[in-house]
Amino acid sequence: MIRVAMFDTKEYDEISFEAQAGADISFKYLETKLNEDTASLAAGCDAVCVFVNDTVNKAVIDKLYENGVKLIALRCAGYNNVDLSAAYGKLHVVHVPAYSPYAVAEHTAALLLTSIRRIHKAYNRTRDFNFSLNGLTGFDLHGKTVGVIGTGKIGRIFIDICRGFGMNVIAYDLFPAKDSGITYVTLDELLKKSDIISLHCPLTEDTRHMIDRVAIEKMKKGVVILNTSRGALIDAEALLEGIKARKVGAACLDVYEEEADIFFEDRSGHILNDELLARLISMPNVIVTSHQAFLTEEALHNIAETTISNIRSYFNNEGLIDNELCYHCGHMEQCRKERKQRCF
Repeated sequence: MIRVAMFDTKEYDEISFEAQAGADISFKYLETKLNEDTASLAAGCDAVCVFVNDTVNKAVIDKLYENGVKLIALRCAGYNNVDLSAAYGKLHVVHVPAYSPYAVAEHTAALLLTSIRRIHKAYNRTRDFNFSLNGLTGFDLHGKTVGVIGTGKIGRIFIDICRGFGMNVIAYDLFPAKDSGITYVTLDELLKKSDIISLHCPLTEDTRHMIDRVAIEKMKKGVVILNTSRGALIDAEALLEGIKARKVGAACLDVYEEEADIFFEDRSGHILNDELLARLISMPNVIVTSHQAFLTEEALHNIAETTISNIRSYFNNEGLIDNELCYHCGHMEQCRKERKQRCF
């Protein structure tokens, strides 16, 4: 029996994983997030299953290793919260590289349409039987230029959606997709030419705060900024300044840099201690959803299926581990394809 401690568990996680677990895997569902104080809860388990806001730094990894844990299974694509260098030689790390790129891309489009056509405002009005159209004027997407930063699977699907609206698409990526038909430009050119900018890139040291005061200053007046990737891609203070200066026309955020202790929980009966987030939410041209872009039935099924397959591939054979993140050669996701063996 493979014993797995799942941290930061929600009801929908338990339902989807129990439906596919099988007799060979036993999950210990924990509502608490993984951190240095809670790592001991994984004692006696063979693996831990973690999500985007769990802390998997060196101290946590050392505690897990001391308690006999052998595998860290991320049930998400991003791994910026895991210290892969500290894990190397102790714990193998796997992730879910693609669960439903359509879910995230479609949510991005939903945020954009909601914002520019004032759907959220109209919904609230009509529930009060207020049928006035004052203040609800939007603009056509057709003919507008959208700049897409990051052209992985999600970015390319979002591009397809935008093309369906008749938009002009330009993109920036350090590793352009070959033979994709996508028009790539420099980041500076994208910032200057785009009416709408959508972020679909991973969070790295190079991309952290890539949307800062300098970047916003280069943008068109009235630009719409979308972020359904990672919160720290945007300097939230700079974004708020841009909104107050009327430089940024609207912002749609499914992620936030300091979301770890806020998102995924009901905080409606509490005072929000994060003043920056409270100020952003109070702006009439800002829409915030709580990291829900991934949340579709199809995505939850795929996340559970791939995570369980990853876990089995580690414990049931001695060969290549499915979707291992490898620190050994510096290529992270690609090295397993080059060496055809485990990271260590």
